[in-house]
Amino acid sequence: MATQEKTKTVLDQAQEVLEKGSQFEIRNFIHSLYPAETAHILEALDYQQRESIWKVIPPNVMGEILVRVHTEVGQSLLAITDRNDLIKAAENLESDEMVDLLHVLPEPLLSQVMESIGMHERNRMETALAFDDHTAGGLMSMDVMTIRSDVTLDVVLRYLRQRGQMPSSTDSLIVVDRSDIVKGILSVEALLTHSGETKVSSLMDKRPETISYQMPAHDVAILFEQRDLVSAPVVKENGKLLGRITIDDVVDVIREEADHSIMSMAGLDEEQDMFAPIGVSAKRRAVWLGVNLFTAFLASWVIGLFEATLKEIVALAVLMPIVASMGGIAGSQTLTLVVRGLALRQISSANAGRLLLKELAVGSLNGVVWAVVVASIGGIWFQSMSLGLLLGAAMVINLVCAALAGASIPVILDKMGIDPALAGGVLLTTVTDVIGFMAFLGLATIFLL
Repeated sequence: MATQEKTKTVLDQAQEVLEKGSQFEIRNFIHSLYPAETAHILEALDYQQRESIWKVIPPNVMGEILVRVHTEVGQSLLAITDRNDLIKAAENLESDEMVDLLHVLPEPLLSQVMESIGMHERNRMETALAFDDHTAGGLMSMDVMTIRSDVTLDVVLRYLRQRGQMPSSTDSLIVVDRSDIVKGILSVEALLTHSGETKVSSLMDKRPETISYQMPAHDVAILFEQRDLVSAPVVKENGKLLGRITIDDVVDVIREEADHSIMSMAGLDEEQDMFAPIGVSAKRRAVWLGVNLFTAFLASWVIGLFEATLKEIVALAVLMPIVASMGGIAGSQTLTLVVRGLALRQISSANAGRLLLKELAVGSLNGVVWAVVVASIGGIWFQSMSLGLLLGAAMVINLVCAALAGASIPVILDKMGIDPALAGGVLLTTVTDVIGFMAFLGLATIFLL
């Protein structure tokens, strides 16, 4: 709560400073913020306000901001950035952040930035750009500190003093041989708390947690969470060191995945600009609205099949939304649970069957309990116990089917390579609406006419 209040206060302050329009006040305010805070503010402002703030940001900070904003916001900022300032911005970034920036730079800016850095650094960047963004290779930093196992701690300390600085989030040093094959890691704690005459080989962890450069970024995040890692070396298949991943990189992955899950449920992209032009935003949302319209027509078509029944018993039109609504809610609960389980790699072929049976049991139990409730209310409301019983029976059928759909749809979509968070909700709504209307109106047609 305190963090939310602080963020809101910063946004309010930004709006107040912008309303005053003083370049001096805007500059002082922005210079008092961390790059991540400035990035957050820029995402919450419209184009004109962004430009007012971007003008006062020094080039040495621009790069850190550009790698933190969403892609569309970053593109709008790049369009108003001087090329020389952009080159200076890239020069001040760490290797992993520079790679992130290079991924979003259009030509010819990308070529100009690459030409401005040294040959050695350029080769490193070209190697890093070859990795998929969503893998450990695309996530890693190439700023690593390596040592040999046959030296003493005194030698390591002298080496560190000579360097003068260490890469950020360095909790351990990577031990490699002459071929850069990872042999272990030496924690900074061990380095500082043992005798200088001690050799690295006697203190290093000989079975370090290494990460393949091909590992998906999502799995990297899970590994860091499960093993309480702060950093980990990234290696090739033969164990040769490529770089390292640190906890701040993993936090970025977690945030991106959370954004993706929330936005996908509405058919939106997490990289979209909140203040994109009205026409652009409307066009994007129209596609998803069209998909939902199709499912709505499908449900209406099912209702149309029972037009004669509805004309005879008008009360059915009043009660049938209850069945569809309850099924939708029950199915969404199961769907959310399964999508989360898939995301955390907690569901596999080994336990999917047991989970399905469990959800069917839950759906059946809730169906019976709420069937009694709605049957009683419906019977009293319309003074027809037969109508109430049919409503209750349809409720049981729909809640059981909702549990089945909610558990199976995301698993099937995941096996097909389709994002369950994106398509699962629409399919589930279609199933619960169609089955709910079909069950209620079908039973009424059979038993009440």
